[in-house]
Amino acid sequence: MPRRSYAHYCAVARALDTVGERWTLLIVRELLAGPRRYTDLHADLPGVSTDVLASRLKELEADGLVERRRVGRAAGTHLYALTPRGRALQPVLAALATWGAAGLGEPGPTDAVRSHWSALPLLRALDRAAPGAAGTAEVRLPGGPFHLLLDPADPHYADGPADHPDAVLTLDDATAAALADGRTTLGAALHQARLTISGDTPLAKALRTAD
Repeated sequence: MPRRSYAHYCAVARALDTVGERWTLLIVRELLAGPRRYTDLHADLPGVSTDVLASRLKELEADGLVERRRVGRAAGTHLYALTPRGRALQPVLAALATWGAAGLGEPGPTDAVRSHWSALPLLRALDRAAPGAAGTAEVRLPGGPFHLLLDPADPHYADGPADHPDAVLTLDDATAAALADGRTTLGAALHQARLTISGDTPLAKALRTAD
């Protein structure tokens, strides 16, 4: 079925024609952390049907935002990865995360939670706390680790632990949410023992001494 178009000669409308469908930007959010299998995407997008996920991936591939890579020799085994144009959506999602954090509040009883959903807001929070700081910060949350690559020119994040992190942050989901929406700061969370930062590098020291 052809996708609907706003038919407005407007850059915002054109962008929404491509990524404005339900689930599309959340698929991009998942792929910002690196290539994923279809089953991994489905597991980390609670509520999406298999038909909708397959359809959105096909649309993203047709639009040049996602590419499908074959894994090994097994037929039908693929990874989905963002193209450079797809990765260029990261600032868009980062801005949405910043805007949406103010309304996040406490998780509801039926809300799904994944640790890596905190990655974009935490990237912003660490940049705000220590502007210009660079290096790799591993974040350890109850649901599992991910790591943030702090780079003023190209901040991004990836799944799993870092090979050689410059700093390791250990905290819970409530503290991560509070950092994301500005209800607390790195300094306050450290003082309240809600956060620990380990490491003996310039990045770790900059984060430990941030307000």
